[in-house]
Amino acid sequence: MFFKSLRADINAAKRNDPAARNKFEIWLTYSGVHALSWHRTAQFFYRIRFRLLARMISQSAKFFTGIEIHPAAKIEPGVFIDHGSGVVIGETAEVGSGTVIYQAVTLGGTGKQSGKRHPTVGRNCTISAGAKVLGDIRVGDGAKIGAGAVVLKDVPPCATVVGIPGRIVRINGEKTPDLLPEKEDPLLKEVCALRERVIALEEALGRLSEGK
Repeated sequence: MFFKSLRADINAAKRNDPAARNKFEIWLTYSGVHALSWHRTAQFFYRIRFRLLARMISQSAKFFTGIEIHPAAKIEPGVFIDHGSGVVIGETAEVGSGTVIYQAVTLGGTGKQSGKRHPTVGRNCTISAGAKVLGDIRVGDGAKIGAGAVVLKDVPPCATVVGIPGRIVRINGEKTPDLLPEKEDPLLKEVCALRERVIALEEALGRLSEGK
């Protein structure tokens, strides 16, 4: 099972990184692949209740790769952590296969919850550099989180989220209704009416002045 997961992780790296030349190079040099391998070892010991040893393995992986994954986190085979430095994945987080995670991403808690307090990320998602996905929320399959976004609410499948706080700007490639341009701006219409009124009054005053 360990080697099957490792092969899936290497294949994910080869598929998602244009700079990857071959699988042997990925196995030797990719910190994201190393971190996931260490994580699965730590997770094994965590499940059999050797939890101190599991945390020691987790912290060793953090020291060597810059990626911190709690031993209890559930990560499916085929996840790709690109570059990876500064990535933090919390205890109750779940990540589906095919997901790509870039550097400085946090899948964390808000500090106000107990039990399931970290996000569940679906399959084939993209979480861009510096994004923070916080709390017991669900990120749907195929969703994209923009760089630096802070996501505190559920994200539907195939949605694109940007900003602080995160807001949905596209679903299935289409702009969401609240971002579509207004066909008629009522404020602009009112300003134009006032401007026309002012011009009419100025012309009336000019005619009165001429009459005098």
